[in-house]
Amino acid sequence: MFTGIITGVGRIAAVDDLGSSSQHGKRITVEAPAGYLEDVGLGDSIALNGACMTVTTLPGDRRSFTVDVSAESLDKTSGLDRPGPVNLEKALRAHDRLGGHIVSGHVDGLGTVDRFEPVGESWELRIDAPAALAKYLAYKGSVTVNGVSLTVNSVADHAGGCVLSINLIPHTVQNTALHALRAGDRVNLEIDLIARYVERMLGAAAVPAAAPKEPA
Repeated sequence: MFTGIITGVGRIAAVDDLGSSSQHGKRITVEAPAGYLEDVGLGDSIALNGACMTVTTLPGDRRSFTVDVSAESLDKTSGLDRPGPVNLEKALRAHDRLGGHIVSGHVDGLGTVDRFEPVGESWELRIDAPAALAKYLAYKGSVTVNGVSLTVNSVADHAGGCVLSINLIPHTVQNTALHALRAGDRVNLEIDLIARYVERMLGAAAVPAAAPKEPA
């Protein structure tokens, strides 16, 4: 589990094939900030742009680590198949503060950046989200964008989904990899975990209960 509070910005330095076919994944080498990996061990979970991954190698100098990403994960995420900046968050510990919201590290879908421009002292990030996720996005609700816990400022529905607007303060732009976003970029989206359960409960309540069976 995670909180969506980015604890470091790393860099994907290398992407290597794990096999020769499209069914094979990639081995990603990630360079981390100085000292970031001091408390990390093999097998630990680290979210890369919001996607939970497992540390598979950890060199002695602890300046980088590798993760193996399956073809399925590569198909369902963005930004993990090429070199560039990447948001990092270590898995939540029981005594940590929950500064953002409950994040699973499982990407629900991909959005497309519609606008990312300064507005006053802040930045407006507009994302076109697919129809499958639109019903989970609400005014003042939470959404995870490339691993960052953010608050939705507005939602405008359209036939193919919705456009959500998010206000980013300068601190968030400066201390995450979101500063590198441009219009047209694809981003990883994870909806609020609570919204999933609400939909399930409401859907189950609408289904009539089966009649009890008569004794044999």
